[in-house]
Amino acid sequence: MADLSIQEKAKIEKFLGMGSGYVADFSDRTFQEFVGAVTGLDIDNPKYHYSSNSKANRLRQFIKVENDNTVGKLLQEMSHHYFEKLKEQQSTSWYQKDEKEFKNSEELYQESLKITQRLQGNIVDDIGAIKPNSDDVDFKKLSESIRESIEKNLPEIALDRLHTFVMKYIRELCKKHGIKYTADEALHSIFGKYIKFLIETGFLETEMSKRILKTSISNLDSFNDIRNNKSFAHDNPILNYEESVLVFNSISSMIKFIEALENRINKSKDENKTDWNDISF
Repeated sequence: MADLSIQEKAKIEKFLGMGSGYVADFSDRTFQEFVGAVTGLDIDNPKYHYSSNSKANRLRQFIKVENDNTVGKLLQEMSHHYFEKLKEQQSTSWYQKDEKEFKNSEELYQESLKITQRLQGNIVDDIGAIKPNSDDVDFKKLSESIRESIEKNLPEIALDRLHTFVMKYIRELCKKHGIKYTADEALHSIFGKYIKFLIETGFLETEMSKRILKTSISNLDSFNDIRNNKSFAHDNPILNYEESVLVFNSISSMIKFIEALENRINKSKDENKTDWNDISF
């Protein structure tokens, strides 16, 4: 049984127009085909039959019977399919909805996406990498609050804290390696100095790794703009859900790589240390 609250079910049903027994714009045939294509399951199976056996009731029973991941995957694809259809209709004069009504549909679609992503699991693949690289207590609290926002499927409200985290993380790396920076230096500039250090010291083996990390410098420059103009760092309209997830995945993947690289650097330094007890005088 999918783990959906009453409020979440209500939002999805309202968006898909299930109150009258229908589901989005599907006919009985296209409904069966769509569910089969996405999940490999037959929505006409008797185990999904319930009461009037309308499309809406079959979908409700599907939600009751199947697991979180399967239900999340189906509802996500169904919501996306329907919203694309609504956008297409909105661009055609004789199908247009009232602007306020369309805006409400768009907001319900965004809410549906959040719900379906939660059902399918963690929305950020490498969120475990968002952990402090120092013993600072505030740094630990910062990383915990970021991960908590991701667990609640609210990446957009944590973008400013993610920026603060990356700034603190890169500054700690610079301190570790003796890389100088100024207190007011921008994130991408400090990161650029760190990448320069990695290249000059030969810790990056391939040209491709160098190119990927150099690209990350410009990505972090863009992250500065998101932090200043698309996050709760100021009185801003915040970034949309999908792009917030993209930002989080990009940043966490980069941090995961850096953590692995730093572990290799530490191991290399340890191996090269001289054990004076093994030297004969």
